[in-house]
Amino acid sequence: MFPPWRLAGPILAGVLGVSPLVMVDDSSIKAYAPAGAPTSAAAPAAAPPPRACPEATTAALADFFDRTIPETLRQTGVPGAVVSVVSGPSLVFADGYGLADVEGGVAFHPSRSLVRIGSITKLFTWTAVMQQVETGRLDLDADVNQYLPDFQIPATYPQPVTLRHLMNHTAGFEDFSIGTQVADAADLPPLGEYLAAHLPARIRPPGQVSAYSNYGAALAGYIVSVVTGEPYDVYIRRHLLEPLAMAHSTAAEPVPVSLRDDLARSYDTETLPPQPIPFTFVPQAPDGSLSATATDMANFMIAHLNEGRFGDASILEPATVARMHARSFAAHPGLDGYAHGFKELTVNGRRTLMHDGGWEGFRSGLVLVPGCGLGLFLSFNGSTGGIAGYEILLKFLDRFAPAPATPEASESRPESTLTPAEPLAGFYHSTRQNESTIEKLVTLLGSLSLSVAADGTVRFRGQHWTPQPDGLYHSSDSRERLAFLVGPDGRRYVVTDRTAYELLPSSETLPVNLAVLLVIVLPALATAARPVGWAIRRLRGRPARSTTAGWRIARGLGVGAAVGALLFLGRLLVVLLGDTSEFSYGVPWHFDLLLVLPIVVLATGLAAVGLTVMSWRGSGAGRLARGHQIGVLVGLAAFAWFVGQWNLLGWPYP
Repeated sequence: MFPPWRLAGPILAGVLGVSPLVMVDDSSIKAYAPAGAPTSAAAPAAAPPPRACPEATTAALADFFDRTIPETLRQTGVPGAVVSVVSGPSLVFADGYGLADVEGGVAFHPSRSLVRIGSITKLFTWTAVMQQVETGRLDLDADVNQYLPDFQIPATYPQPVTLRHLMNHTAGFEDFSIGTQVADAADLPPLGEYLAAHLPARIRPPGQVSAYSNYGAALAGYIVSVVTGEPYDVYIRRHLLEPLAMAHSTAAEPVPVSLRDDLARSYDTETLPPQPIPFTFVPQAPDGSLSATATDMANFMIAHLNEGRFGDASILEPATVARMHARSFAAHPGLDGYAHGFKELTVNGRRTLMHDGGWEGFRSGLVLVPGCGLGLFLSFNGSTGGIAGYEILLKFLDRFAPAPATPEASESRPESTLTPAEPLAGFYHSTRQNESTIEKLVTLLGSLSLSVAADGTVRFRGQHWTPQPDGLYHSSDSRERLAFLVGPDGRRYVVTDRTAYELLPSSETLPVNLAVLLVIVLPALATAARPVGWAIRRLRGRPARSTTAGWRIARGLGVGAAVGALLFLGRLLVVLLGDTSEFSYGVPWHFDLLLVLPIVVLATGLAAVGLTVMSWRGSGAGRLARGHQIGVLVGLAAFAWFVGQWNLLGWPYP
């Protein structure tokens, strides 16, 4: 029902447990490089980078990572990490730190230990799309429905969804988490069947604003399979992994037997002691099924930094690589956007292309710095420590990609449908949200307050944002920018370099809903005072009021419905505050059963309303009893609004 919070982390994350350090030197890097991989001895001479950058030598990189990663392992308890760095056409550093398997005492090795790279798989999917654009089988701006033989994207809006929209995460799909994991390979459905059965609603016009979509990436990978006639994992192996000599990587699920023993384990370190997380299957394979080693990932980075070439192989034409790395969407010209699936991230005035990934307990990141010809892949095998991992990324860029003497030219911006707007205070939620299913309730839980001070300073996401002459706002840590924008349909957005947020209507804000819950809860709780009042009257010798049977039944139905509403809300709160990760495998039976309760409550409440109206006159009830009954019925009306507002009436699952 709700996103598996413990599986969704920041850009990079780590885990608990200090482990021995595994070191390799420059000579060992060459020794374990895959066949066909260019090394510093065999690689062609690299063209000098377009900007002056510090030389990323093996010694300098070893000094940097030997200081930063072990300290991160110590501070966060991460069992292990693996890293690779490329410069131009060469792998210049790769190393493993700590343990890939705590129980087995297996050390992390950069060329043997496979990690699950999660959403970094999308970069392989987008590269496959561009390969098929080269062949002419795919058109980035064509309606994707022309490539879908078995199901169609509904025409919710006049504008069709295109592959470019999928790559930019601007298709306008809602997000969902229910059923996005499978525990057993036997339960893994064919990709096309899964996508047809889990088609998300379109909640905003395409091309308007980015809202990260795993479904969109899976749809793109499926389209590649449709036009080539090859299953996704087979296509990735034949057209990317084999040409790039990524012999120790796979997109197949389960992992082939020949590689299975080298799979690193990941750990849930939100529990003590940390628990290993079992292999979890990805039904949306093009979204996150890849398992790879750090040195294999280096080969992929080399190809993208060198016009599609890796050794004697080529996965893309130079013009296609240039096209893929060019900005394809930005909500505002002064903000970072997307480059055909790569996320732009400006650090130290340099444009980087990156993607992060989190699956099981692995947290990984891949960053390319085209201006320095530099690439970094980093992965931790744990469910915590993401902020520390992200800090390593920033320190790496500070050290090896500092601000250039001459500022890099800004990327041109494709036309956006959003226009600048005045700052507006309120509650905002990530555009990655759900509107049509029970997962909409996440919007209520995840909304963020934004305030605007008299001096124009904005307070948002725990930081102060200062207005600039160009209309943007800069964060207090100087790492990010923000803009207020409005769409043609009047929707208001706050867009940052990393995430876009939409202004919530008042009916979806936390304060309003807390007030509604009070209207539900207080009259229901007041029913507990009825026996007390009855006992006081008896002690004072006052006879109980004589009321009609109809009134007594109406009171009983109202009280029963109010108690049912309380039970439902209480149980719902327990679910929300507990471990919701089981919902990612599907809705558990106990929640199916829980959703029966609102139907019973509202049916009982309607009966209470009818009987109350019929027996109001001549009921013999006192003012207090009448007032309480009115309060209960108003509370039930508020309950009906609440369950309707948050899709809790019936079983609206993705």
